[in-house]
Amino acid sequence: MTTLTRRPRAVVAPAATPAAAATHRAAEGSVHSWDLSTGVDGPGSRFVTFLSGCPLTCLYCHNPDTWRMRSGRRTSADEVIAEARKYTTFIAAAGGGATISGGEPLLQPVFAGELLHRMKHELGLHTALDTSGFLGARATDALLRDVDLVLLDLKSWHPDTYRKVTGRPLRPTLDFARRLADLGQTVWIRFVLVPGLTDDPANIEGVAAFAASLGNVSRVDVLPFHKLGEAKWQALGRAFTLHDTPPPAAEALAGARAVFTAHGLHAV
Repeated sequence: MTTLTRRPRAVVAPAATPAAAATHRAAEGSVHSWDLSTGVDGPGSRFVTFLSGCPLTCLYCHNPDTWRMRSGRRTSADEVIAEARKYTTFIAAAGGGATISGGEPLLQPVFAGELLHRMKHELGLHTALDTSGFLGARATDALLRDVDLVLLDLKSWHPDTYRKVTGRPLRPTLDFARRLADLGQTVWIRFVLVPGLTDDPANIEGVAAFAASLGNVSRVDVLPFHKLGEAKWQALGRAFTLHDTPPPAAEALAGARAVFTAHGLHAV
């Protein structure tokens, strides 16, 4: 992940966008970093902007340094767009686009909406919103019209497990998922398989059945739990309670994917 240490660059002022028109000034937000990724944050190679701030405190979060909005750098949309513009030719050739991630981007809905609008209409990029869905009510229909793909983290089907994992209730995420289905919005579901936490067969079955019922889920990423972010937890003085939890076995991952496949979903 590339941290924000670069100097601001002069850019040509863009035409008024929704946020700029509403505030009469260029939109600004708290940005943790940006980076280029391939095959992780949506289709193809993508310019990913990580916004700071998140209302969830997931036990396996690999970026706990994005939880506090004040930990990011106040950055203008102009600066982010100027950086993304450098890679548009490469991204287009690789069948990619731009992803707004976090943290939780819907904690800053005006800024996230500004970036999505300009990535799509000014740079001509395929756009993706990476979200837990907990703050889905903050995403206006106008914002979602600028989103080509929603990467939705569905961390558990059991409400008690969801609260244990995130510290928050499950219902807002389910409501947002149903709203996306009603809008016909293309969705990729992300589900992290954590031994002893989310790997209960009934839990996996619940997530799969719900995802299949929506009718707009084109892919499910069954992701293995890992401890790559543990050092960040330690640096922040936080206890990583899953320290002794092993990654799931290959057989367990295959079994979980098979449940989603049995429901007619494309699971990877």
